[in-house]
Amino acid sequence: MKQWKILAAFASIFLVAYALPLSNPKVESAILEAFKMLQWYARNHTLACVVPALFIAGAIISFLSKEAVLRHLGPRSSKVTAYAVASVSGTILAVCSCSVLPMFAGIYAVGAGLGPASAFLYSGPALNVLAIFLTARVLGFGLGLWRAVGSIVFGIVIGLIMAAVFRKDEEKRVAAAAALPEPPRASRRLWQTVLYFACMMAFLVFSDWYNPGNVVVTTASGVEIPAVMLQETRDEILIQVDRPAAGHSVGDKISLPKTDIEHLAEGQGVVMSIYHAKWYLAALMGLAVLWMAWRWFSKDELREWMRNTWDFAKMLIPLLFGGVFVVGFLGALLPDEQVAALVGDNGLMSNLTASVVGCLFYFATLTEIPILQALMERGMHPGPALALLLAGPALSLPSILVIRSVIGLKKTCVFTLLVIVMATVVGMAYGYLA
Repeated sequence: MKQWKILAAFASIFLVAYALPLSNPKVESAILEAFKMLQWYARNHTLACVVPALFIAGAIISFLSKEAVLRHLGPRSSKVTAYAVASVSGTILAVCSCSVLPMFAGIYAVGAGLGPASAFLYSGPALNVLAIFLTARVLGFGLGLWRAVGSIVFGIVIGLIMAAVFRKDEEKRVAAAAALPEPPRASRRLWQTVLYFACMMAFLVFSDWYNPGNVVVTTASGVEIPAVMLQETRDEILIQVDRPAAGHSVGDKISLPKTDIEHLAEGQGVVMSIYHAKWYLAALMGLAVLWMAWRWFSKDELREWMRNTWDFAKMLIPLLFGGVFVVGFLGALLPDEQVAALVGDNGLMSNLTASVVGCLFYFATLTEIPILQALMERGMHPGPALALLLAGPALSLPSILVIRSVIGLKKTCVFTLLVIVMATVVGMAYGYLA
């Protein structure tokens, strides 16, 4: 079966390379946009988000007690405790889907039940406190409240359904895990392990601290444009107009070379203050982790940590990069106006379309809010807007590829289908009441 999958991948790449109409201006532009998105992802998410999460995932499988994980998150653990912890973890971690994926792979590999792991996988990026507050402020209190409640309820319901559907598979997995010998008892005390993981988590939170993106761009010609920063590459920035200015309407996207920018003023506040100090805070946590690793861990344990981290990197990074590239290509072929036209009412197809788009396209945390604001300005109904908010943060094409490599195709399809169906139903309900 594995060889057939490899053959299918080779055949797909060959067919795309053979038949892609490169002379078509739209295709040329889409390829360029795909590389821009990949560069943005490499510059803004890989080192600050993916790499720290990979080290945490490697540490989870290297240093966490299998017995402790099974007791608190295993299939036979207390459902109230397991699902409560998993479904509200996003409020504590404040991480995006890129960070959640390696940690999901780590806790699942060390014995966490499919149900709690699925709840963590969905709620981790969906229940981001800053994103919830920005949704309420920019898109309305109703959308913010429904997003917050929906994120918690979705995580629990999806986890329970996944555990029920694959109960027999989980029983076999737990039995196989229980048959494995327990690794030697760690020489560290519990508080040392907890502090070690807390500092690594803090490093991830600070290094991946969000910039809401509110800016006022002054061009070389003296024009001021209030906007939200959507993307930054080495040579240019992509902004979305936040208030009408200089002949531009709300929601218009403008690509500006950095050489044409006279001044860029960022928003103020506590969030931005932490953002500007994030690398100092992350460095402090990083030094603490290094000190603890030097003092509390043996050389063999550190080698195992690095080996497990490298194994996760080999498995996840190619899928993330490939998925981001494909999403950038497809996104350039699907303008906002066309998407807005498909979701202009509260019908089944509109909500289903919004859910599918949310599940496939990659939205960096917080960027989904200005994007939705632009779509709603162009006629998107509130129901599909909520459907996209509930489906988007937790899933994307890159994350689906990664999830499949961790739990298999069948479980991934069921998880994705559950997100789409529930987001569609809740979106229709909210659209009816709004």
